[in-house]
Amino acid sequence: MGHPTPQAGLRRTLLSTATSVALVSAGVIGFGQAAHAEDTFKVGLVTFLSGGASGPFGVPAAQAAETVIRAINAGELPAPYDTAGVNGLQLESVVIDEAGGPTKQVEEYRNLVQRQNVNAVIGYISSGDCLAVGPVAEEMKTFTIAFDCGTPRLFDEVDNPTYLFRTGLDAVADNVGAAHYLNDAKSDAKRLAGIQQNYAWGQDSWLDFTLSMEQLMPDVEIVDNQTPQIFQGSYGTEISALQTSRPDIIHSSMWGGDMEAFVAQANVRGLLDQATAILTTGESGLHRFKDQAPNGTILGGRGPFGGFMPENELSEWFSKAYEEEHGTPPSYPASKMAQALLGLKYAADNSGAEGVPTSEQLAEALKGASFESVSGTVDMGLAGGHQALQPMLYGEYHYSDETGPELRNVRSYKGACVSPPDGQNAQEWIKAGFPGADCN
Repeated sequence: MGHPTPQAGLRRTLLSTATSVALVSAGVIGFGQAAHAEDTFKVGLVTFLSGGASGPFGVPAAQAAETVIRAINAGELPAPYDTAGVNGLQLESVVIDEAGGPTKQVEEYRNLVQRQNVNAVIGYISSGDCLAVGPVAEEMKTFTIAFDCGTPRLFDEVDNPTYLFRTGLDAVADNVGAAHYLNDAKSDAKRLAGIQQNYAWGQDSWLDFTLSMEQLMPDVEIVDNQTPQIFQGSYGTEISALQTSRPDIIHSSMWGGDMEAFVAQANVRGLLDQATAILTTGESGLHRFKDQAPNGTILGGRGPFGGFMPENELSEWFSKAYEEEHGTPPSYPASKMAQALLGLKYAADNSGAEGVPTSEQLAEALKGASFESVSGTVDMGLAGGHQALQPMLYGEYHYSDETGPELRNVRSYKGACVSPPDGQNAQEWIKAGFPGADCN
């Protein structure tokens, strides 16, 4: 597809930094102006800087952090974030490569807190990493925001959290929203298949989606679900099996390089002429697909992010600033990193602290709060005030040389339509027919 390698993307990240960027150690970068410790708030940022998740996900998130942190420190954000710094302190960051797996990330987290002396941590794309780090955040009593990972199990693993928050949505909302979109836009569908990465994320996504389809489109026949290994890269066998099963809709929760590779290979093989794909993470490829994804492919952005951002002063500022600095519009991983940083600024500015807020003060300020973001208003209304509740959006991909990539036929579903009420088991809620859902 002519995309830059992850390494080239990282080099551009480093070279484009206008403020001082210090290479602290291998794979560790700092964004922000040097200052005395008592004048700064130090945040650890964890995102993929190498491996298959870096190009579509990790590097855009790191670039977004760079853009937003610079603006926070300069006081250049639109209201209500137009004061410089966080609680008047310059924001300094240490950026860690998320590659290496959960055990390594737990070690990196402890290092951030104990040796780097960060005041907070924002990070995690991988659901496995989120699940591993969440209990450690509580153990170490460190304010932590999961900015992207989607596992619905996050707050099952951390009972009654104090320090752990997630400012994005979980995969339940992704897949309930996908079923609603098909019911509204593809009501003539007859045969449904899927392809999911073979680990908890893919398994849970397929289960939530098929349970939702049983409620909303019970006459649709489920004919196949392929489960390749994560980062497998080549999908010829799975594509052949899907072609044999003759679906007219293919659901996939695959993400990052896996999602893009599947789309390109399935398009060349003719599968996507035969069936319409609905890609729950597809917006990350909006400005990368070009003609390798057929027009009409259905994309999600895991909420009102990237190409689905509403028009407001924050989103307009962010889109312009990001594209000017990095040469492409922000995708949903970039938007979600921006949202997490705005959540941090909101918490710090409203902590009531003198100087650096404690983790307890930050947690108290963010718990159950509503704050403004590039995605609109974020309601921390689930998981006892630790999990965001926001709309879910889907739309159709269209590309031409004249217009470039576009999202058409976009539909938005309220958070209360696609997420179970607080404290309810998601799958039991779906099986019961979404009681209490507000979809009007």
